[in-house]
Amino acid sequence: MDDLKFGTRNKRGDWAPAQDLDVAPFWKWPVSLPKMFDYVVGYVWPWNLFIMATTVLWWYFVVPDMATMKTIGWAWILKLLAANWIGNFLFYGFIELRYYRARVQERRFKYNGKFPAEQPSDVFLFRSQNIDNFLRSFFVSIPIGTAIEVGLLWAFANGLTPMVTWQAHPVYLIVLTLLAPIAHEVHFFFIHRAIHWGPLYKWVHSVHHNSVNPSPWSSMSMHPVESTLYFGVAFWVLAVPSHPFIAVYFFHLAAFGAVVGHIGFDRLEVTGDVAQPSHAYAHYLHHKYFEVNYCDNGFFPLDKWFGTWHDGSSEGDRRMQERFAKKKARLNVG
Repeated sequence: MDDLKFGTRNKRGDWAPAQDLDVAPFWKWPVSLPKMFDYVVGYVWPWNLFIMATTVLWWYFVVPDMATMKTIGWAWILKLLAANWIGNFLFYGFIELRYYRARVQERRFKYNGKFPAEQPSDVFLFRSQNIDNFLRSFFVSIPIGTAIEVGLLWAFANGLTPMVTWQAHPVYLIVLTLLAPIAHEVHFFFIHRAIHWGPLYKWVHSVHHNSVNPSPWSSMSMHPVESTLYFGVAFWVLAVPSHPFIAVYFFHLAAFGAVVGHIGFDRLEVTGDVAQPSHAYAHYLHHKYFEVNYCDNGFFPLDKWFGTWHDGSSEGDRRMQERFAKKKARLNVG
């Protein structure tokens, strides 16, 4: 597939899409029903549908019954942790193996012209971004996320938080399920903005931003504080009467959904003439410029509203540089 039909490549080998990013069509006038339909399809397929499928799979085959979860027992907790490890290893590992190791589409549609393996650096353990990111994901982020998941399941089992059942309130729980990805986006935006504050960035978030050229294993390569804040999205189930299934769904949105912005390719070639859009460009720009697109490109245009939106265009560059100049001027005055 010729990626230059869809974008351009500069002298460094970095590829950029020809079409600028745009906010969700629900916030644009005049209303376009076809664009809304296309957005909903892209919002659900493939990532959110895949995440829902893994949640259902875990709910029926991994998560124990409520009676078991009333007690903090190593058997069910380790089973859940092992399932989370294995699931993420298979999912992330498949993308890493296919597109970063086997390089089935070489550098086509790749935002950064280099692969992380070609850029050893002292900021990473063993000078390897892949090894560093893998270790932090598996032995920091996933255990922390699982601990939060376990705590919430235990709280539901012991009646410590209001719970409703699918039999009694199916419509209400379906609505909560549909709103969960949006809640995740909003949660991510605000905690992400917070950890870009000077001291928190230096001591916490800089660990993640060491990966300027992100790849799948970069997705959950985080400082323990950031991992806790990130997976803390699951605590939203405590805000309203909910169900433990929603808590598991929040974990999966965070764990499996993190890869979306870190794939590094604009499209993933499935066959010679079929490629799946990745929806990764907004977050790639965040890793490239650091202070834009804190919420990727979700349902609510939060970055647009808060003045940190970058659509990948030259106009987006101009707005960003203007904002940086104003920030520098404020610091100089101070």
